[in-house]
Amino acid sequence: METTVDRIRDFLTTQQPPTPCLVVDVDAVLARYRSMAAAFAPGRVQYAVKANPEPAVVRALVREGAAFDVASPAEIDLCLREGARPDTLSYGNTVKKPADIARAHAHGVTEFTFDARGDLDNIARNAPGAEVSVRILVDGGPDSVTPFGHKFGVHPDHAAELLVAAASAGLRPVGVSFHVGSQQLDPNAWDVAISSAAKVFTSAAERGVRLRRLNVGGGFGVAYTGPAPSVESYAADVREALATHFPDTQPELVVEPGRAVVAEAGLIRSEVVLVSRKADADPHRWVYLDIGRYNGLAETENEAIAYRFDVVGEHSDADGPVIIAGPTCDGDDVLYQRTPYRLPLSLRQGDRIDILATGAYTASYSSVAFNGIEPLRTYCISEGRLI
Repeated sequence: METTVDRIRDFLTTQQPPTPCLVVDVDAVLARYRSMAAAFAPGRVQYAVKANPEPAVVRALVREGAAFDVASPAEIDLCLREGARPDTLSYGNTVKKPADIARAHAHGVTEFTFDARGDLDNIARNAPGAEVSVRILVDGGPDSVTPFGHKFGVHPDHAAELLVAAASAGLRPVGVSFHVGSQQLDPNAWDVAISSAAKVFTSAAERGVRLRRLNVGGGFGVAYTGPAPSVESYAADVREALATHFPDTQPELVVEPGRAVVAEAGLIRSEVVLVSRKADADPHRWVYLDIGRYNGLAETENEAIAYRFDVVGEHSDADGPVIIAGPTCDGDDVLYQRTPYRLPLSLRQGDRIDILATGAYTASYSSVAFNGIEPLRTYCISEGRLI
């Protein structure tokens, strides 16, 4: 049976686009979205556009009936341009200018998330009557591979006060949201966060504000070079936590996957620019690619995400340890120095390497022109053909 990787490689063999490039199989995106929608049904699945904002990806998900988590006016414009209804957009970024709120409201967006009184006041002034959810700080749960730290969310003890203030300001407080960190491989993280959210529901109700919606965010992991729980396993753990912490009436469930929808649908083809050793006795070769941290592989910072590398073509079975680096003149553009990688001893300049499961947070993180290198080219295919 032909796989996503097979379809992408067939396209690359036929079309031979210049490297580096990202190819996204939109059929695989839709298959992954459908599996998540089924696993979390009847909950609402909102695709996090920031993970991969390619118009073809958004357009396909619109046709599939998806909702969207948007983080900026540009993402709102993109979704509306590709046919999304305003009522399917949720402005989830808690850091936004008053003008951005007003623009979203003018386009018909009616749902916003906040975690500070200043943002709440801006929403009340610029999107009167909007539905709002408070984002709480998740503290004490297991760390994800790429945690958010304390940038987003308010302490749960303060969340109910903000919800009461939202109601007093003429807004419609509907729920609580949180995010347990990107590439979260420990499903217990959702139990900890849902427990905190349930306390906010209770505290808000005691103050006369009844909530009905719980947004458990994204963070669902992907199997890069190691295992990750299945979508079904994540959903089962979320449901168990809901049953435990909301034993009487469970809230409307919202999930916001990004990585989990698009990562495994994408593949980056790169070229080896140089292979060298720093000294004759050095056991490590340095392998420099035409892609690095600034033109697509930002998530290799601190070696957080360990991608799988597949060398294209016939090579010797013998391999050896390598340090993998990008093409720029920045000393930080080293992808993997601590994480052990081995590549064929026959690897040479001009060889091609495929980087798997790179459909998320690659092209959307790419710089405009650092060192004069253009942003990562992206091609979207369906049924093996360019769309």
